Amino acid sequence: MTDHLDNDTDLTNVVISVLIVDDDEAHAQAVAESLVRIGCECTTANSGPKGIECIESENYDIVITDLKMDDVDGLTILRKTKEELPEAEVIVLTGYSSIHSAVTAMQGGAYTYLTKPLDIQELRNAVEKASTRIRLIRRNAALNRRLDERFGFEGVIGTSPSMNKVIEQLKNLAPTETTVLILGESGTGKELVARALHQNSPRKNKPFVPLNISALPESILESELFGHEQGAFTGAATRRIGKIEHANGGTLFLDEVGEMPMETQIKLLRVLEDRKITRLGSNEERSVNIRLVAATNAHLKEMMEEGSFRRDLYYRLSVVTISLPPLRERRGDIPLLIEHFLKEFCQRHQKEVQGVSRAARHALMSFDWPGNIRQLRNTIEGMLALDTDGLLDVDDLPDEISSLADGDGDEITLGVSSGADMMIGKPLRDVEAYYIARSLELTEGKREEAAKLLGIGERTLYRKIKEYGLKQ
Repeated sequence: MTDHLDNDTDLTNVVISVLIVDDDEAHAQAVAESLVRIGCECTTANSGPKGIECIESENYDIVITDLKMDDVDGLTILRKTKEELPEAEVIVLTGYSSIHSAVTAMQGGAYTYLTKPLDIQELRNAVEKASTRIRLIRRNAALNRRLDERFGFEGVIGTSPSMNKVIEQLKNLAPTETTVLILGESGTGKELVARALHQNSPRKNKPFVPLNISALPESILESELFGHEQGAFTGAATRRIGKIEHANGGTLFLDEVGEMPMETQIKLLRVLEDRKITRLGSNEERSVNIRLVAATNAHLKEMMEEGSFRRDLYYRLSVVTISLPPLRERRGDIPLLIEHFLKEFCQRHQKEVQGVSRAARHALMSFDWPGNIRQLRNTIEGMLALDTDGLLDVDDLPDEISSLADGDGDEITLGVSSGADMMIGKPLRDVEAYYIARSLELTEGKREEAAKLLGIGERTLYRKIKEYGLKQ
């Protein structure tokens, strides 16, 4: 996989590999020669058994087979191809007297059939159409792979080393039943990570039930978790199913679990150990099957030492721990996040903008984001709401961020206090090379993000890197 999405998806120059199976050797060779002239790479098999041997041992994009052969017929070749090379297209060659068999081949998954004697141009047209379809399938697959690498795991966006580690953990954990504890500052995307675990797990068709512990008064927390029967306490006019029971078969996400009162901690531990709950006001135990994912921005180990968080519950929750980095430690991901949020809010608010100016982008990259991704997301939405000229610029930024755009925007964003002064009197070529190198350093070598910072195309940046001999 190369670094360029364009390279990943530009498959027009990919050579199409063709296998021709025909027990008429001269005819097979003539077909091969006609297809080599349009850029195909051809292999001939002069018998059905030889064709099957090729299909079992090599990869082909297109298989062209005669329908009638003495030993193994074309329908057998077709079935074998679909078993061994499911993405390959099969073109069946048949005489006029065998049209019924050709229709059977089409029903069996053949791309098309051609009648003998062959019209060479018709054959080439069929091969080129099949090739276009194959390239499109490959392009889509390459895009999906690249998008997964670029944008992470089901919406967890990031290509920085720290986020790559998180995404790899998610991929490994999602198919399991393991209890996970997600650690991170407020706004780092803990619930998004929990949803990614659920959506990529065998439980994805069952409920994902989030509950923010810190948002609930202690007096109603247990009712929210375990449910209650009618009359269980004053105001309990009807029976209520709790979050744990509602998540049965799915995933329960407990956010800010460090805020849970000690008495509730004891009851939650019992649920995790016994897989049973008892609604408030009831004596009946009910079995539950949940996967628990918890999250907190608190230091649970310190809380254990202080006696405000149970040690046994901590160890039940932290079977595996995922630590989310704050946004200030993964600045290289900011351009991707900006692009993602801009697209989201343009669609939601039905507004169109050209993008974000270089100066505004520099300021966004320079800010420390104490509220992390949540704050960045809200900032982009606010900028879009205020914008009147179709370009998100410094005047659309909040005051605390717009102040970072004062002076030399390049200096601020590239993190060099004396960079501009240092380059005074230098040839323009050296200045350009310097700032390209600093942009690559800032974005951890991500050419797409660096190109956006510099306000140039990615292909132009790639050419400049080669021209100046810069490290990537």
